[in-house]
Amino acid sequence: MEDKVRVVIAEDSVLLREGLTRLLTDRGHDVVAGVGDADALIKTITDLAAQDTLPDVVVADVRMPPTHTDEGVRAAVYLRHQHPGLGVLVLSQYVEEQYATELLAGSSRGVGYLLKDRVAEVREFVDAVVRVADGGTALDPEVVAQLLGRSRKQDVLAGLTPREREVLGLMAEGRTNSAIARQLVVSDGAVEKHVSNIFLKLGLSPSDGDHRRVLAVLTYLNS
Repeated sequence: MEDKVRVVIAEDSVLLREGLTRLLTDRGHDVVAGVGDADALIKTITDLAAQDTLPDVVVADVRMPPTHTDEGVRAAVYLRHQHPGLGVLVLSQYVEEQYATELLAGSSRGVGYLLKDRVAEVREFVDAVVRVADGGTALDPEVVAQLLGRSRKQDVLAGLTPREREVLGLMAEGRTNSAIARQLVVSDGAVEKHVSNIFLKLGLSPSDGDHRRVLAVLTYLNS
């Protein structure tokens, strides 16, 4: 049996909300409230804080009424700012990098981001809730993989100079070296040197031939 934690669940699907409640209570945890939208979540936490009975962790869906876009995660970010000691575990149907990044932008202490499929693995889900409640971190492996992938792309582009990034941006617009030279009011030779440096820094070897330009642009667009 894990240490008992106090939980508030925010999920607009009544069936899933009741299922999560049952999973946690069967393990001996205390689900102090269950709500169906972000406004109700914020009000519930505010009321509990005023009574000095703040829960250990909030489990919230990323997408909630009324628009089912980002209400849940925005409420989670707001609550973390208002109550730094409150653990927040968000659930999502898919990996949404923007929301994961926003949630992790501050301290990663007491924060989690799991795909809803992970809930089916009862032990892992309950362990994640307890870990976040205790100030730990619980990130879905798929979330980690995507965030690390994006970080690697950004690190590659971070090695480019401002002028090289400008040249790469113009390449992404489909401009030739001559057109780039005219746009930047520099010589064709200067542009060719920048392009060569871009290929080198992005790890695109001469053996890639003319495809290097396409690969460089794809790296830029995917960053």
